[in-house]
Amino acid sequence: MAKKKVLVLVPVVLDEDGLAKRRTQQNSVELGDNIEFDYRPVKAGPALYDSYHDFALADVAMFEAGISAEDDGYDAVCIDTMSDSGVNALRSVLDIPVIAPAKASYLMCLLLGSNFGVLTQWDRWNIIYKKTLQEYGLADKCVGIRSPGLAPDPVNLLGGKEDVVFPQFLKCGQELVEMGAEAICLGSTTMHEAHAFLSKELPVPVINPGPLTYKLAETVLGMGLSHSRKAYPPPSYLKLNLTHAIMDGGAAYDGED
Repeated sequence: MAKKKVLVLVPVVLDEDGLAKRRTQQNSVELGDNIEFDYRPVKAGPALYDSYHDFALADVAMFEAGISAEDDGYDAVCIDTMSDSGVNALRSVLDIPVIAPAKASYLMCLLLGSNFGVLTQWDRWNIIYKKTLQEYGLADKCVGIRSPGLAPDPVNLLGGKEDVVFPQFLKCGQELVEMGAEAICLGSTTMHEAHAFLSKELPVPVINPGPLTYKLAETVLGMGLSHSRKAYPPPSYLKLNLTHAIMDGGAAYDGED
């Protein structure tokens, strides 16, 4: 049986060293020998995903990065951002499954408990969770969002800062438990390096969103499933060349307005 190939879409522009840090997410989940993952960054996009301005740009960037996935021979797509950017658009043009980490994480928390909290790194990311929770109709299941207010580093992630960052994450996680959270999801795939520590120290399940999408991709492919065409109908007229042109132009421009 041929190996299944999954494309992981990375929401920021990264070189090979940056992508290598994203690949280490695979170390925290057991996957079969019959599946492999490739990582592809966007050509251009927002810097920090902290506003609706950024979300609009991210949807286009992630959509463009993934629209060729099926033609490129991939069997599934995983989104590497808790904003779930580009998921709906990609599902409208791809027949292969597209896995969204925020939705998957929230629902996994509800599989393991009756509510959950979001533990994130930066309070300016709270808008991401408020947006997705509202869209998915799950706002009433979230007991709260907690953050130590640490500015993110999308390239280097948490490396070299563990002694400072991990205790602050733990304190926020404990606050969520005290608020009644029965499960906790990490608010960013860039926080994956803290998952093992938090899982050991907190008394409730802690969901690591990136690796969860990998395991779900493996499961969905093993069951021969994909998203519903009733939920995600294809467009009447494709504008894929326009999408590529927009992002090619964006990649040629480097700077701020």
